[in-house]
Amino acid sequence: MKTSAIRIAGVIAVVVALAAVYWLLQETGVLATILDGAALRQRVVALGAAGPLAVIALMVLAIMVSPIPSAPIAVAAGAAYGHGWGMLYVLLGAELGALAAFGLARLLGRDTLQRWFGDRLPVGWLGSQNVLMAVVFASRLVPFISFDVVSYAAGLTALSYWRFAIATLAGITPASFLLAHVGSEMATGEFDRMMYSVLALGLITLVPVAWHVLRQRLGKRPDSPRGSATERLVK
Repeated sequence: MKTSAIRIAGVIAVVVALAAVYWLLQETGVLATILDGAALRQRVVALGAAGPLAVIALMVLAIMVSPIPSAPIAVAAGAAYGHGWGMLYVLLGAELGALAAFGLARLLGRDTLQRWFGDRLPVGWLGSQNVLMAVVFASRLVPFISFDVVSYAAGLTALSYWRFAIATLAGITPASFLLAHVGSEMATGEFDRMMYSVLALGLITLVPVAWHVLRQRLGKRPDSPRGSATERLVK
């Protein structure tokens, strides 16, 4: 009971700290700068060699403090450093932020849930490392699924750190490249190429949806004539 109380107090402390960070960013005008892509790019470039570190730190914050959007940061990174280096900084920040959120949830919540629910928690697919890894990977490809919520929620499951890290890195690479590429094209004024990038991003995000629909269709496919004949013989 004492350990559970300490963990609950830790959760409350983390939530309060993250809320305080968000309030501070809002009050100091940093949040407004993040939402303004052009202003953010100017600030990052003005930092010189510290600019990439700022991009990485902002991405970590955007993952851990859910109301902060990460897409404008990725676009600004692409505009400031090009789609190659920009993608690298975005990937590093997003991966570190996801691992930090995962680690916090694992540290503060996993053991408590395990103690409350015992062996009933990791049942069925919730206990499958491969399935959980696939779920995390697919969720990273779909933009309307919260990156932050998935990172925290995954820490409450049985998924291992290294599987979570690999699934996250593989899933966010396409979107990170395309967002950085969009920023790079916006900086050079190549709007036609930017639209192609946005279209490509949309097509990539449809891949998991299409796969899910295909599996459902295949699952509902009627039995083959041979299978039906076999069933009639058995009957």
